[in-house]
Amino acid sequence: MSEGPQASAAPMLDFRFDNAFVRELPGDPESGPGVRQVHGALYSRVEPTPVAAPRLLAHSPEMARALGLTEADLASPRFAQVFAGNALLPGMQPYAANYGGHQFGQWAGQLGDGRAIALGEAVNAAGERWELQLKGAGPTPYSRHADGRAVLRSSIREFLCSEAMHHLGVPTTRALCLVGTGEDVVRDMFYDGHPRPEPGAIVCRVAPSFIRFGNFELPASRGETGLLRQLADFCIRRDFSGLRGGGEALYADWFAQVCERTAALMAHWMRVGFVHGVMNTDNMSILGLTIDYGPYGWIDDFDPDWTPNTTDRYQRRYRFGQQPHVAYWNLGCLAGALAPLFADHAPLQDGLRRYAEAFNDAARRDIAGKLGLDGCREDDIALMRDLQGLMHEAEVDMTLFFRGLAGIDPAAPSPAPVEEAFYDPAKREAADPALRDWLARYARRLQAQDLPADARRARMNAVNPRYVLRNYLAQQAIDRAEQGDLGGVHELQEVLRRPYDDQPGREAFARRRPDWARDKPGCSMLSCSS
Repeated sequence: MSEGPQASAAPMLDFRFDNAFVRELPGDPESGPGVRQVHGALYSRVEPTPVAAPRLLAHSPEMARALGLTEADLASPRFAQVFAGNALLPGMQPYAANYGGHQFGQWAGQLGDGRAIALGEAVNAAGERWELQLKGAGPTPYSRHADGRAVLRSSIREFLCSEAMHHLGVPTTRALCLVGTGEDVVRDMFYDGHPRPEPGAIVCRVAPSFIRFGNFELPASRGETGLLRQLADFCIRRDFSGLRGGGEALYADWFAQVCERTAALMAHWMRVGFVHGVMNTDNMSILGLTIDYGPYGWIDDFDPDWTPNTTDRYQRRYRFGQQPHVAYWNLGCLAGALAPLFADHAPLQDGLRRYAEAFNDAARRDIAGKLGLDGCREDDIALMRDLQGLMHEAEVDMTLFFRGLAGIDPAAPSPAPVEEAFYDPAKREAADPALRDWLARYARRLQAQDLPADARRARMNAVNPRYVLRNYLAQQAIDRAEQGDLGGVHELQEVLRRPYDDQPGREAFARRRPDWARDKPGCSMLSCSS
């Protein structure tokens, strides 16, 4: 095995790289993976560590087309070599970003890309900029005591969820491909003293930018105001090019836009029932994208207090219902980091107020969409709040209930279209009077609006998915993949490409969580170990 990735000798994959981040911003004068504190720099140059036997396991056809890749490119053995980190294409300039962050509410200092290595910024034929980043490509200066690798289990979850979220219409980083390394990685999945070897894998993550809140927090915490300003100017110039003006007014408009994008993201998460699990500030995208898929999950039975993260099982800081509030807190941390750029902090407070306004506006639109209403009135907010209380008390599957609700007949509102959403027959029986009362209120609201039944159902089915990436479905695919059968990954990927469509023959992917999966590892709560 070679000591580092080799430059590709023959032209392959017709990428054009414009690596603005490393060209325009200061980097670490020291290169290589040696662990160190990096001051006065926003990245460190480091190359991926080659692996034994790279093999392409899965790819996203949509992301491949966006990057201009052909079927011949994907079928070439060189493709797996490049996206495992064994070979570099001309123009690639690998690096790991330097950033800090608040983790579970506490300042953690320097963190950085501990196992993610950016290959470069590819610009496609349409002029779109896509940063290519390998997750699990080996140690970096920010790996601390870790090996910089990732296991197949977590890599499948990141690959599937990145693309599933895109097709749900949720802003997200993307995944180009999943590559097996042919090497084992030792992990203690639940930090309980039982490590075991697991197959390794690498995901190629793709986004216009991977800049996070933590990229700004670290220089601010060190008093590196010049570096902070340089990064802010760069981020606005490259990633927010539609903004105009200069000085504090430009910074204020930029922060307000970050707040608005974050608000939109939180509303999407709440709409589809997604729980991130690790909403640290270093996991918050400056572009308002879902980033860093670790112990995430979709709520099955509606529970605002549920979190998929075993590390958070007691505090439940990052529970489902708390996510919009955590995002606001995280934006407050970002505002604190940006404060040295402002003589008057009032514009930062205005940005935070804009977050609250934008989130509330989006939440009202989602209430109207999920219930099939012609708008959202104050009593509609109460109607949704009462429904959510009923769903929580009666242990009702969120995805199935809202999808089934489109089948309600306002002239004769029966519970039949939502029956499959209940997990516990006894709780279903106990909730029957409250459910019928709510359905009667809902039917009256539908009858009072001038919206044809077909239009109402279409509106509801466009925002209430039929298929989501339930943890037990992902775990079934992982179990098969660890035995060498990738059919489960490919089948699940295909289903999740059309999450709002009824897909005859695929009803098994739209069922409530089975009882055996309630407490099974990987199907209920997960750890950060990957």
